[in-house]
Amino acid sequence: MAAYLQWRRFVFFDRDTVKEPPGPDGAAAAKPFVLPAGIAVCDSGRGSLVFGDILPPAARLRDLNMEGQIWFLPRSLQLSSFQAYKLRVTHLYQLKQHSILVSVGEDEEGINPLVKVWNLEKRDGGNPLCTRIFPAIPGNKPTVVSCLTVHENLNFMAIGFADGSVVLTKGDITRDRHSKTQILHEGSFPVTGLAFRQSGKTTHLFVVTTENIQSYLLSVKDYPHLELDTHGCGLRCSSLSDPSQDLQFIVAGNECVYLYQPDERGPCFAFEGQKLIVHWYRGYLVIVSKDRKASPKSEFAGNEAQNSDKQVLNIYDLCNKFIAYSSVFDDIVDVLAEWGSLYVLTRDGKIHVLQEKDTQTKLEACKSMLFRKNLFEMAINLAKSHHLDSDGLSEIFRQYGDHLYNKGNHDGAIQQYIRTIGKLEPSYVIRKFLDAQRIHNLTAYLQTLHLQSLANADHTTLLLNCYTKLKDSSKLEEFIKTSDSEVRFDVETAIRVLRQAGYYSHAVYLAEKHEHHEWYLKIQLEDIKNYQEALHYIGKLPFEQAESNMKRYGKTLMHHVPKETTELLKVLCTDYQPSGDGDSHGMLEGKKANSEEFIPIFANNSRELKAFLEHMTEVQADSPQGVYDTLLELRLQNWAHEQDEQIKERLHNEALTLLKSGRFKTVFDKALVLCQMHNFKDGVLYLYEQGKLFQQIMHYHMQNEQYKKVIEVCELYGEQEACLWEQALGYFARKEEDCKEYVAAVLKHIENKNLMPPLLVVQTLAHNSTATLSVIKDYLVNKLQKQSRQIEQDEQRIQKYREETTRIRQEIEELKASPKIFQKTKCSICTSALELPSVHFLCGHSFHQHCFESYSESDSECPTCMPENRKVMDMIRAQEQKRDLHDQFQHQLKCSNDGFSVVADYFGRGVFNKLTLITDLPPGKAATTLEAGLQRELLIHTKRST
Repeated sequence: MAAYLQWRRFVFFDRDTVKEPPGPDGAAAAKPFVLPAGIAVCDSGRGSLVFGDILPPAARLRDLNMEGQIWFLPRSLQLSSFQAYKLRVTHLYQLKQHSILVSVGEDEEGINPLVKVWNLEKRDGGNPLCTRIFPAIPGNKPTVVSCLTVHENLNFMAIGFADGSVVLTKGDITRDRHSKTQILHEGSFPVTGLAFRQSGKTTHLFVVTTENIQSYLLSVKDYPHLELDTHGCGLRCSSLSDPSQDLQFIVAGNECVYLYQPDERGPCFAFEGQKLIVHWYRGYLVIVSKDRKASPKSEFAGNEAQNSDKQVLNIYDLCNKFIAYSSVFDDIVDVLAEWGSLYVLTRDGKIHVLQEKDTQTKLEACKSMLFRKNLFEMAINLAKSHHLDSDGLSEIFRQYGDHLYNKGNHDGAIQQYIRTIGKLEPSYVIRKFLDAQRIHNLTAYLQTLHLQSLANADHTTLLLNCYTKLKDSSKLEEFIKTSDSEVRFDVETAIRVLRQAGYYSHAVYLAEKHEHHEWYLKIQLEDIKNYQEALHYIGKLPFEQAESNMKRYGKTLMHHVPKETTELLKVLCTDYQPSGDGDSHGMLEGKKANSEEFIPIFANNSRELKAFLEHMTEVQADSPQGVYDTLLELRLQNWAHEQDEQIKERLHNEALTLLKSGRFKTVFDKALVLCQMHNFKDGVLYLYEQGKLFQQIMHYHMQNEQYKKVIEVCELYGEQEACLWEQALGYFARKEEDCKEYVAAVLKHIENKNLMPPLLVVQTLAHNSTATLSVIKDYLVNKLQKQSRQIEQDEQRIQKYREETTRIRQEIEELKASPKIFQKTKCSICTSALELPSVHFLCGHSFHQHCFESYSESDSECPTCMPENRKVMDMIRAQEQKRDLHDQFQHQLKCSNDGFSVVADYFGRGVFNKLTLITDLPPGKAATTLEAGLQRELLIHTKRST
């Protein structure tokens, strides 16, 4: 039991006396407000204090109209009343959630109490409407009503009697026909208290007498009951708490105050003294008791109304175990709660109001005292019960923690500091516990900081260092192996700290779980040296991450696990799908990495590189060019260093096959350099041929003195590059050994193709001491004979051109000096006889005018000669355009075997002449340009004759 004398006392209420309302002039009244004399019963609710009176006999003789009145006192203190009973009012019960008032009183002498239910919102002749009246008699035995209670749902009402009976009304208590009344309890001891307790759908009724306490279950048929205790209390010494005390039934005896649940007795408190009144108010227990040892009470009553001794009103906080207020009053009638305050009615008619102080004022008033006495726990409980904000609580926790820290109680201090997390800066606490002896306290604080997701990277580093220094592997594993939804620390920081501390397995676990792939691979490869596991992990990563990590760690993996690394690279560059995605394998199109980018990984691993490159060329024909270049270089290296002839032949064929695959057209020079570096002759010759480097092919054979090959090259490629024969002749001419057979073959081809002037042939062969005149005799004879025949043909052509020229000149002279006679009788277009009008041209053609206009495209040109004339004109224009082609002329002159013929061709095309071309005559100049017109006609005629 709690000791009453050990409870701290506070003044959480301000006491005052209710004053008279202001007068008509607005002046405040200083006189206390006084109720009429004879107040017997009272209650409160719905914004009013409700009173019932029993006038003393002397007053009854003076004013009979004041008997049985019910009074209402609103906040405005305008007292009003109505006649409820003819004699007296003995009990009142005002419902808090409804404007319903239930009263018990007497209308006639004798024991005949009546229950009346009043609806305060409805009026009957100016008074509240009485909705129900029924006698309060248990059975047929008249007895005095001792107590009354009504359920807030208006479905239950219980009346207790002095003979120990309890009458229960079930149903709508405001109407007779909708309710049923029955005797619930019978006993031999007066009933002193009743209370309904509603919990969910379960309803209990507590019944207390002067000698026992019982609980009835009203939610079940037959109303089973349970006796909770074998002692009771006096009238008005019981009450029902609010949910803060779990709706417990409070019974106040002279030695202790007991709390009851419907099925058992709860805690008790040792509050000594004779209890007169008990109420529950906003989490407080209000008790009015005698100020001294009370005289023995009667068998029935718990108080003596006639006793005028001083009475003490105490307000207890049962949760925090302190007295919130204590004061002495004169002869208290009752304590009522309304308008947010407590009102104490005394026998002299005065009303004293107890106003609870606001939370901040209460806390400030008590904290200083509690802190001075180091009663931090009580301060904390008090603050919590008054719903102090988190900032205020945090400050109390901090001061409590500082107090315990200064006393050396570090374990207790850290628990208080933990309660400040989220409000107090963590560095304030961390600095206090950085000592090695207090590292376990710091660990507890940092752990909670992480659990509340308020830690930063520095806090994570510090916590993990604490774990490692304490070598507490179990706590460390518990910290890092939280579920994904509970991660409350910076994972990367944790990995880094664990790695530095040598906890590689823990670091790897975190990295894998939270997909920090770079950290995982770095630890596996650099610290644990588990290359196989690292490679397997890369194979489970998404494509982009697998690709980047293979580029980063590929060389290391190739050095230690070359075979497995090569296999993973093959997959990565062809059709990669993460190995962990078993369900989606084959369903999604795999991604491909650029195989050329992984070639540097294979440094010093030529065998694996060869296997990788060959695999890529087989399964992916469009592999990057670098793959084929590297494979060619690798095959040439292997071929050049191989000693076994059979293997060397196979490698030779492989390299040549690769060259012939057509993959080196764009990198011809690079492939050629590789073949030359490794002296791969067949490859060099193949590339020369593909690049049409015929002179290089012949020079290659010349260097190796392969005469037949030289002749074969000339025969194969001489048509495409005629200078090969000349170079071959020069080559054989420089040879001192007997090469007559090869020289003769070359000369024969030069003669057939007329590739060189005879004089140049003779000069070339003059350098060879072994070459005699017999070698070129046949060549010279044939050449001279051909030239003789050519001279004869040229002389005949010259004679022909001279005769033609003479004829043309004669025609020109005739045109100049003699008139032109047109003797054509037929139209050159329709071949019909000519008729006037007709058109005649100097060329000798004549036309009907209508035929000429129909077929002619120009008025100045003969339709018959026009196509041929245009050809001539086009040739003249072409010559004009080619006159300035000096680069082309110089190139042909250098490359031609017969430079004279080139010069003659350009001379004949008029490149070296200035030609004025006249096509159309301007109007009005026909007479002056006759000679120019004759020149044009002559040119056209000449072209047509040839």
